[in-house]
Amino acid sequence: MEKRAINPWTWQEAMGFVQAMEVGPAKRTLLCSGQTSVDANGVPLHAGDMVAQLKQAVANLETVLVAGGFDLTDVVRLNYYTTDVDAFMQGAAAGGLGRFTEVGCHPASTLLGVARLFHPDILVEIEATAMK
Repeated sequence: MEKRAINPWTWQEAMGFVQAMEVGPAKRTLLCSGQTSVDANGVPLHAGDMVAQLKQAVANLETVLVAGGFDLTDVVRLNYYTTDVDAFMQGAAAGGLGRFTEVGCHPASTLLGVARLFHPDILVEIEATAMK
């Protein structure tokens, strides 16, 4: 599958995403539900710790991708939902989002501040689309 980033500007490069990603032809697409900081039983982890929650959510996303026969390099879109945009922005690099850059993944992305996620202790949720 071919990928082509479309960036009419350069400011987004500091944040590790692209304005648009043209993909094709794709043989397979994986639409991932939002991944959060939970253990294998769905129990929330790391209450109040944005960095730890981001690390766990990224690790959980990688687990889902691998189970589907994909990896982080196949991600073309990420949606981030957080109850604290400021804490997200401060903790993003330390919280595992640099993992995407490490593997050369620069997807189209959206960050949304929300009032609440599925559990009051959960601060962030990461939704992904992967294609090969």
